[in-house]
Amino acid sequence: MSFDASAVRRSFQQAASRYEDFDWLQWEVAQRLIEQPQLNDFQPQCIVDVGCGTGRLTAALKQRWPKAQVLGMDFAPAMAQQTRRRSKWRRPIETVCGDLGALPIATRSVDLLICNLALQWNNDIEAVFNGWRRVLKPGGLLLFSSFGPDTLQELRAAWAAVDGQAHVSEFADLLQVGDWLMGSGYRDPVMSGETITATYADPMDLMRELKGLGAHNHDQRRARGLTGKAAFAHMREAYKRFYQDGRAPATWEIVYGAAWGPEEGQPVRSGGGEVATFSVEALRQSRNKRNG
Repeated sequence: MSFDASAVRRSFQQAASRYEDFDWLQWEVAQRLIEQPQLNDFQPQCIVDVGCGTGRLTAALKQRWPKAQVLGMDFAPAMAQQTRRRSKWRRPIETVCGDLGALPIATRSVDLLICNLALQWNNDIEAVFNGWRRVLKPGGLLLFSSFGPDTLQELRAAWAAVDGQAHVSEFADLLQVGDWLMGSGYRDPVMSGETITATYADPMDLMRELKGLGAHNHDQRRARGLTGKAAFAHMREAYKRFYQDGRAPATWEIVYGAAWGPEEGQPVRSGGGEVATFSVEALRQSRNKRNG
């Protein structure tokens, strides 16, 4: 994966005002994410929604746990602003601008960290997992969803018939994401996946939806010039071989992950070895027990 980070941020910034006109898939996956069995009987006090977008999931989390401190974080300021407008509780939703890979959050302070369809836009997912592990409390829960490599396979194949340019973003597969998660030292990681297929009257409707979401092609290998009308016409013609009942299907491969924050002192692989970390408070308590 090789995404242009500045282009990703700029696209989502521009899409914020109309994002919810197109976010049916994001909301569908968000609802499935918060129905994961790990949340049964879970009572978090501090929740962070990373890559919160316009805050639909953030608000749903606040509604489910109204007494919890809920923070929505996004790297696009306009998205965070949309999230703030949803705050209607006595203890309001807080928002902050920040990057997935560098959370401006205190170590071991979060009970539930959730990230819906935002992880895939980062070039170093393993580093992101390490940063998320840092902020989770021991026994805190990580839940996330991401796109897998079969996402938009029809659109990718149709463009491949046109030229050799990268027109569709590429994403890591479930096994690779699972390996990164396990290597980051989480406890009891679980990975799962599903495929969601939507149909459109025309592939251009799909392209307009992707642009409206800010989720169009951000691959650094993409062509920088404008794509001509002839190329779009060729793509639409090539797409017809996938049509079902006269409509253009679009496949979305969804990857889900869940894991628990490690207990203090649990070794974590780092730089070819294993590192165990303890808070100063834990070390003092251990010393007091030995001296007691």
